[in-house]
Amino acid sequence: MTIEGLQPVGVLVAAIVSIVSGSIWFGPKTFYPVWMKARGIASGRLKENHQPAVLFGGTFVGVIAQTVTLAVIITSLQSGNAGFTITDGAGVGLAVGVGIAAFASLSHRLFGGENFKVWIIETANDAINLTIAGALIAYFNGA
Repeated sequence: MTIEGLQPVGVLVAAIVSIVSGSIWFGPKTFYPVWMKARGIASGRLKENHQPAVLFGGTFVGVIAQTVTLAVIITSLQSGNAGFTITDGAGVGLAVGVGIAAFASLSHRLFGGENFKVWIIETANDAINLTIAGALIAYFNGA
């Protein structure tokens, strides 16, 4: 693995785009109401003990960790392949999003008694965000 050639600005842009995309995905006019109903929360509101700083701060830290990890993978692949394109970066992001992120959480959801629809809504967002992030990282790395 290598970080030589990794562009921090690309990682930051990819992380910000992921946060914005997730905000739209889980917005009040998109999947948030469906997601909450599937979770069995009729009011559509998070519990009062959920502190916004912890929720959004934790989400940001998680997105940064995902994006940096994806960037290291893509940068390593690009260093050995001069023909690595933005489409390849998107493909790596999609593979990581579906093949690792989505299916790593499936057994947790099933054994935890979560609705299958919850898993689909959450992991589809992850896969989309990682696909976009992969394309952006490849672009900023000079694909």
